[in-house]
Amino acid sequence: MRAVNTINGLKRWSCKPKDIPGVGAVKNIHVYDFDNTLFSSPLPNPQLWHPSTIGLLQSYEVFAHGGWWHNPEILAATGEGIEKEEPRAWQGWWNETVVSLVGTSLQEKETLTVLLTGRGETNFADLINKIANSRNLDFDMVVLKPEVGPNQQQFTSTMDFKQAFLRDLVLTYRSADNIRIYEDRIKHVKGFRDFMEKLNQAFLMQAPDPLVQERNTTCAADVVHVCELKSSLDPQVEIMVIQGAINSHNKAIKAGGPNPTRAPEKYYRIHEQFQYFGYMISQNDSARLITLCNAHAHLIDSGEVKYMASSILITPYYPRKDTLEKVGGRGTKITWQVTGVARFEDRIWAARVTPISDKPTYTQDETPMVILAIRKGSRQIDANRIKNWQPPSAEKQFIFETVVDDKVMLKVEELDENALVDENNRRVRNGRHGQNKRKFQDDSGQSKDHQNQSPSQSWAQVAQGNRNNHSGSGNRHFNKPKNNFNKRGSHTQFNNNNNPTLNPNATPTQPQNQANQRRQRGGNTGRGGRGGGPGGYKSLDDYGGAAFEASKDNQNDNAAAANAAMVMNY
Repeated sequence: MRAVNTINGLKRWSCKPKDIPGVGAVKNIHVYDFDNTLFSSPLPNPQLWHPSTIGLLQSYEVFAHGGWWHNPEILAATGEGIEKEEPRAWQGWWNETVVSLVGTSLQEKETLTVLLTGRGETNFADLINKIANSRNLDFDMVVLKPEVGPNQQQFTSTMDFKQAFLRDLVLTYRSADNIRIYEDRIKHVKGFRDFMEKLNQAFLMQAPDPLVQERNTTCAADVVHVCELKSSLDPQVEIMVIQGAINSHNKAIKAGGPNPTRAPEKYYRIHEQFQYFGYMISQNDSARLITLCNAHAHLIDSGEVKYMASSILITPYYPRKDTLEKVGGRGTKITWQVTGVARFEDRIWAARVTPISDKPTYTQDETPMVILAIRKGSRQIDANRIKNWQPPSAEKQFIFETVVDDKVMLKVEELDENALVDENNRRVRNGRHGQNKRKFQDDSGQSKDHQNQSPSQSWAQVAQGNRNNHSGSGNRHFNKPKNNFNKRGSHTQFNNNNNPTLNPNATPTQPQNQANQRRQRGGNTGRGGRGGGPGGYKSLDDYGGAAFEASKDNQNDNAAAANAAMVMNY
């Protein structure tokens, strides 16, 4: 064991080739977290992925090369991709308040400024240095989690790693009077406060540890909780990057390695899970409709009540042929006007609407309505119990347009290693074709067999429904950030035809980073969301079809939803 903490020993933590100040030159230490404190790193999109998949994607050992927080291609895909974003310094992807604080820290001669992140040093050192350098943030140290610490430490968690580094930091700079740590995660804020309190107690008591005895004064600690930034990738890019990770994993499992995370020997694929059928509302119209909701701000900020305003329900079931005929088929555009607003037991907020188009309309519910917001534990079906509708003021009688389509979410599912693909790229297992699962190809974006097919040819035919009844592009409405994800072109862009595990003749390529940045402020305050929404505007479609008790696909998803939190498990 080392007898003394030295500058050279401390430098071994940093992946930045820069000399650091001498021991006596530092009076203050400022430590900044990277993900969603300084930089708005993309999170798995909760409006795109099924709740169970959100948790799966963030797990370290889910794929052979790591999950969401371990794959550098995901961070590199931020915005429009590194090639376009680096020259413009990832404009719009920073917490400018924290950037300003970093600038102030760097100007203080007696302050050591550190960037500290739990991302793996091997995969992320170059990328994170590029991101910081693009904004001229010349940190004294850039510290990422190594596979093995400078003193051969093994780390069981991000907090374990960060505490080991902070301990070396304050023991090396024995003359530093205070340390300030900026962090977005509540759990880590508490962890740092508790750790520094115990460390200072050890300094006061002169614990028997010889390393602690190097310092005989306390180091005042201030842990600053930063409002978490929330952002997501462009949905097309996000799907492609995840499909690329799945392809790499499947190839590694098939070849017997490499598998550095020791992921289970399972094959995966992406499929769409049908949620419901309805009249879909655009982002701008959804934001306007939400202004009709009078739920208390504290209910929104706490997450007790969530905004929706994403659609008018036609049916929670996959539509029958007669239902499609009643609504004019998928892709039909219908104009509506708000005629009433109501609140049901402080649990459901809704707007009654009536069609003002000449085209035929149909809804399973007697009264067509838009669910504006819903409280946790409530059922959307209870909105049908609303009897007293209040007429809105003239300026609130909004007119808006909708598009008839399915609402779907994406799910990463385990794939039978013996699964085959037939001549039409349809999944075959035990001689039977799968149902209700639409395939996605790899990140090449090409599909030989589906080049000239309509989306209906790759979507299971259910209850005699089909997708050839309108001339649209086969758009699918995912639970997504409001970015017109449905305008994504042909279905051939997203299927598993070129998945090398399923089709040995496939030649995957890397995804093109054509993202348009999509982000919103979140965290505890959750106020002033983008897109024109009122205070606390976090999501327009968090509940999707899962709240419809008649939806068979969602009856067993309550437990899965518990895994959907943004755990940032890296």
